[in-house]
Amino acid sequence: MAPSKEKLITSTSGSGWVMLIVLAIAMTLGLMAFTRESILVAPLGLGFVLILKGFYTLEPQMAAVLTLFGRYVGTDKREGFRWVNPFVSKEKISLRTRNFNSEMLKVNDKRGNPIEISAVVVWHVHDTYEAAFEVESYEHYVMVQTESAVRQLAVGYSYDHGDDESSDEITLRSGTEEISEALRRAIQGRLSRAGVRIEEARINHLAYAKEIAQAMLKRQQAEAIISARKKIVEGAVSMV
Repeated sequence: MAPSKEKLITSTSGSGWVMLIVLAIAMTLGLMAFTRESILVAPLGLGFVLILKGFYTLEPQMAAVLTLFGRYVGTDKREGFRWVNPFVSKEKISLRTRNFNSEMLKVNDKRGNPIEISAVVVWHVHDTYEAAFEVESYEHYVMVQTESAVRQLAVGYSYDHGDDESSDEITLRSGTEEISEALRRAIQGRLSRAGVRIEEARINHLAYAKEIAQAMLKRQQAEAIISARKKIVEGAVSMV
């Protein structure tokens, strides 16, 4: 795994409460200068605006990516009332766990049967530098790459065992744990540049496409009848 490009700041950003006191002093001096028509009114007013621009707040599991004139300064993850150089740009990124439900896709499985499939993905941002600068929009990137991984997964596995129920083949229906882990790894591999970590991925909708759903239902009913008759015959033979 490549080393993280994220750099946590230690001294660039400070507590906003200290600067709030400085702001109050600047405001007081500004009012005094204004009443005396002093030439210091304009500089004090400018300083007031600049100090005010540097304030921001961070809630738990939130981060601020800081850049100065296009250069990455660092990432602030310390919650609370913060203040930073007013010329520093601040982009807030959530570090909280999120759920994403992919669109329902219509694809052909390994045997060529058209199926409908969708997945739910649990993910969070773990590298704010990559999320902010390596991709255009990390949220949209997660959506696109997830759907691509789901499509690829569906093509690589059969929907079910078909007529050969005794087969050890992993299918989309039978191999729930294996399929979920394979999907998680596939999505994670596609999102390695986006600073995103996949916690869990699983299929939440799986069905035959409408044009073959009735035929497959009849096949399953026929297989159930044959299986039931087989058990009856086996029971009768056993009794004899």
